[in-house]
Amino acid sequence: MTDDRDHAARPASPARPARRGPRRVSPDYLERAALHYLERFASSAANLRRVLLRKVDMSARAHGTDPEEGRRWVEDLIARYRRSGLLDDAAYAEARAASLHRRGGSTRMIRQKLAAKGLEDGLIVRALDGLDGAESGNADLAAALAYARRRRLGPYRDPAARAERRDKDLAALARAGFDLDTARRVVDSDDPDTLTDPS
Repeated sequence: MTDDRDHAARPASPARPARRGPRRVSPDYLERAALHYLERFASSAANLRRVLLRKVDMSARAHGTDPEEGRRWVEDLIARYRRSGLLDDAAYAEARAASLHRRGGSTRMIRQKLAAKGLEDGLIVRALDGLDGAESGNADLAAALAYARRRRLGPYRDPAARAERRDKDLAALARAGFDLDTARRVVDSDDPDTLTDPS
């Protein structure tokens, strides 16, 4: 049998705040949403468009706003941001590619990520051509070394476990988008610093 005093002594659980539905879009609201997004994330024009159009579609479903009018507002905003330089797909592609490459991203993976952000193929090719080691054809090798160093694979692993972990290290590099030849060169290297040395 329970004691009623136990129930009285327990604090009431706080009521959950009601979940707010989608906001009604307007040119001002879209501008605030776009600037807030760009303060937090670098973005391509296509990616920002996708973010804003989601808001337009949610507003149309929740409030009956005109989706075509919302799309026009989004396109006007994107065009204005491009003219002002706030959106620059070429600069975004180069910066994103360089960042991913430094972290050990293969050119294949970088290409896929940039394409997913809606960047044109020409901009992606230019960004990949600007990567460290691209001129000598060693961009993927440099990235594979960075990836192996970060994940402690191959020559960066404890020497006692290196032989037994070789296949797993090769598989990890393959999953990261590196071809088998590049993966083998990295994993089997005794002196990884010499792999990208031009001399």
